[in-house]
Amino acid sequence: MTTFTDLGVPRPLVASLEARGIDTPFPIQAASIPDALSGRDILGKAPTGSGKTLAYGIPVLARVEKAEPCRPRALILAPTRELAAQIGADLVPMAKTVRRWVLVVHGGVGYERQRRQLRRGIDVLVATPGRLADLIEEGSVSLRDVDLVVVDEADRMADMGFMPQVRRLLDQTSSPRQTLLFSATLDGEVAELTRRYQHDPVRHEVADADDHGDAAHYFWMVDRQDRIGLAAEVIASSTPAIVFTRTRSGAERLARQLARAGVHTESIHGGRSQAQRSRALAAFAQGRVAALVATDVAARGIHVDRVASVIHFDLPADPKDYLHRSGRTARAGADGVVVSFVLPDQRREASSLQRSVGLTQRMHDPAADWLTGELGSRLGAVEPARPVRRSRPGGRRRRR
Repeated sequence: MTTFTDLGVPRPLVASLEARGIDTPFPIQAASIPDALSGRDILGKAPTGSGKTLAYGIPVLARVEKAEPCRPRALILAPTRELAAQIGADLVPMAKTVRRWVLVVHGGVGYERQRRQLRRGIDVLVATPGRLADLIEEGSVSLRDVDLVVVDEADRMADMGFMPQVRRLLDQTSSPRQTLLFSATLDGEVAELTRRYQHDPVRHEVADADDHGDAAHYFWMVDRQDRIGLAAEVIASSTPAIVFTRTRSGAERLARQLARAGVHTESIHGGRSQAQRSRALAAFAQGRVAALVATDVAARGIHVDRVASVIHFDLPADPKDYLHRSGRTARAGADGVVVSFVLPDQRREASSLQRSVGLTQRMHDPAADWLTGELGSRLGAVEPARPVRRSRPGGRRRRR
């Protein structure tokens, strides 16, 4: 069995990993780390949950030089505040073991504390494109000494319209430099970024982003008024869970409705402040709430291990969103359950979605999955306490 020591990782970093119970590298780590440690450019194709943060984070911390004030030596770009924060949470404890300093900068928080830390000297800067551009424009940081760059989730950068800003930032870094790029897809604007900013990169791939891994996917035909009860049943059987809605108002309303149903829930969406989003994510990651209700944009930075289930309370508008949402469960070899609620007038939309992502599951009454024992065996649960009944067209649901 390959170890991090076998990959050439310095002993202080190995010890830090072992202290966190991490002693065996994931495939993308075993493939990428030796080449990155040798100074090669890396083009990594890896989905969410594959372990890519350490695949680039370990080489960055092993290779980065000490920095001058306001002039970091390594830059890690992330598309969202939540992802940037989680990268920082992973790397800061490890960095201390090799006497390096890591700073995370993103929007939604004040500038002054970030300015003070930059003036003290930061070796590794983790940043979202918008906040970093602001800090550069006001003269608080320069990228001219950066000779090690990571672009994480480059496909998300493209989806969110950040690529022009990313290119402007990379143009300000040192040349030559080492560039590590990780993405779930490598076409379109991501391919152009590779051609323009990487030199003879080593390409490493793990399971494709549309490989659904060990997740079981269910498409349930439901009536609108039944969705709250069904969501509560799934969450009770499969915690922690992430529940997706399309809108901010929908996320807030659903969180309140689930709370009334007895589910301890937090919500995360673009209408909440950064402090509120951080607190909600921390409560979810620490197991203090059973479910996190989220919109697509806000959830793009969520990287929490051991999510047992994903519920598409509202069907996603785009097949990519289905994959990104569903990829929050069944990570790192674990099992997971993905449940999509399909309203009577959404059957055609759901069928098109299934074709686009390569799924062939039948759409049927949710009770069937519990009654056959399939869902219960996946969740370690039994049939719901309240039998699920479809209401008749035009009729009312029977009171219980």
